[in-house]
Amino acid sequence: MAAKINIIPWLVAMLILVIWLSLGQGSVSVLVLDGLADWFNSVPSNAALIVGEIRLPRTLLALAVGAALGMSGAALQGLLRNPLAEPGLVGASQGAALGAATVFYFGLFAGAGALAITVAGLLGAIVALLLMLSLSGTGRPSLVILAGLAISTIAGAALAVVLNFAPNPYAMQELVFWLLGSVANRGLDSLLVLVPALLVGGLIIWSQRTLLAALSLGEQVAASMGMAVNQGSRLIVLGTAILVGASVSVAGNIGFVGLLVPHLLRPFTGYRPDQLLIPSALAGAILVCAADIFVRLLPFGQELKLGVLTSLLGAPLFIWLVIRESKRWP
Repeated sequence: MAAKINIIPWLVAMLILVIWLSLGQGSVSVLVLDGLADWFNSVPSNAALIVGEIRLPRTLLALAVGAALGMSGAALQGLLRNPLAEPGLVGASQGAALGAATVFYFGLFAGAGALAITVAGLLGAIVALLLMLSLSGTGRPSLVILAGLAISTIAGAALAVVLNFAPNPYAMQELVFWLLGSVANRGLDSLLVLVPALLVGGLIIWSQRTLLAALSLGEQVAASMGMAVNQGSRLIVLGTAILVGASVSVAGNIGFVGLLVPHLLRPFTGYRPDQLLIPSALAGAILVCAADIFVRLLPFGQELKLGVLTSLLGAPLFIWLVIRESKRWP
């Protein structure tokens, strides 16, 4: 087993760097510190508008979404004891997208007001994960992948029905672009939805870190240690659903972050799932923010959607992981 290394200070330093680069990156060159100072002091200026009203919300949203997806991926992999588990692979992202998209066009949960999409996203993710757990039974890797594929297929088919019955072609186009995933053109009000969900979901998962450590030895061992395996598993599912549901309802479907980040960090944490949570949140924030910077640097006339980029990066990694696992288990 690899020795544990404290990489949190390094991740924090990288996080500060990508924040600075994100605030400074754009088609117009402005001084970041001057723009932030004018924005905080309510001084009307072009720098305050560009940095405070456009780049700052985009940067903070990318950080929050990345942190949510990174931690949820680490939690699911620890819970299922499956290195291939990821919110998008077990149906959580698709369920959240289905719930959010349904509300977006058909006006369910009207009493929730601006939180209607988020509420539906949370419910969709919770239902998808609970169905996956009930189908996978003991959580064996093969059953998890099959159950996740089934839930994802069903949610995808239902999402196609929602697209089919969209009110008009323009609504369908808007929904498709939203589902591709992006943190552009969002305001600070989106953070009022995502940040509380990040705190609540993260605290729920963090409260079960001892269970995650015990589950690495197996369910029977965890139960013999006095752990409430069933109750703790439900809490981890709930925390993951809150994180994924809020992220998808605000930024659309940004895939593979929860798969990529834990794999990159696991050797540095001694392969302990409980020690992987905070580093995965930090690295997820770094990855999504860096990817968002990258899409802004591309020379295309229309900006590449963030979810498309993460899928292009994550899909080859997933194929490599499948090949590696197939060689390990002949």
